[in-house]
Amino acid sequence: MDIKTASALHRLRLVSVPEALSFPALLIFGSLLSRVSDIDYLLMPLGFLHAILFMIYGVLLLDVWYKAKWPFKKVVFFFVLSVVPLGGLYGDKLLKREEADSVVAARVAREAAQA
Repeated sequence: MDIKTASALHRLRLVSVPEALSFPALLIFGSLLSRVSDIDYLLMPLGFLHAILFMIYGVLLLDVWYKAKWPFKKVVFFFVLSVVPLGGLYGDKLLKREEADSVVAARVAREAAQA
């Protein structure tokens, strides 16, 4: 793997945690509070925030798929993790491991090319 793949994985990691936390926030503070009380002004901004983060996550997941040459099953797995509440936190853990492996592989490849 090259450094572009590692940076694509890093960008996906940066979005996975906020996206994972925005969905439960939308469910709890947006939907639940609007149903049990008169607090309904949080639903629209939280929904918009979650939608933007989810779309960014999807685009970055496609970028990683293209650059890292992931199999289709792996891409579907990470997409399902983004739909499950707090699933992106587990996905972040997996991405962190993969990112570390790709950085090491990029360094080894660069050193081999220089030698």
